[in-house]
Amino acid sequence: MNAIKMQNARMIERLGPILGARVLRWVALLGLCAAYLQGGFDKAAHFSSAIAEMNHFGLSPPAPLAVATIVMEIVASLLILTGFYRWLGALALAGFTFFATFVANRFWEMAPPERFMAANLFFEHLGLVGGFLLVAWYDLRERSYASDLSP
Repeated sequence: MNAIKMQNARMIERLGPILGARVLRWVALLGLCAAYLQGGFDKAAHFSSAIAEMNHFGLSPPAPLAVATIVMEIVASLLILTGFYRWLGALALAGFTFFATFVANRFWEMAPPERFMAANLFFEHLGLVGGFLLVAWYDLRERSYASDLSP
């Protein structure tokens, strides 16, 4: 048992500086936000397609909801990436993704084989929700810890 603990300690000692690097953390956050940044910019560049998407999912009024979606995807991602109210951006994207998942991936209403792909997308998006909730939790925890240390 001691050999395993020592091996784990050595692994943590080696990987700690890499996994704790700010650059790696930022790249991980960028990975979480990548689809939202791409989606927001793509919807802004092809606004008529964004409106068509709102209509496809039965969301009304389509133009204001398309604008709100664009703003949400881009602004919340930037909050996360800059660290300015990171927790708020993460909670916003968690809520947005949770809602959008129930709108866009209603696998229980589909027949096979579409049902299989939609179910996978549904649960992958729930994974993103969990990731964003973790980002918010860690950010709030860090802020609380930092405020405890300040005079």
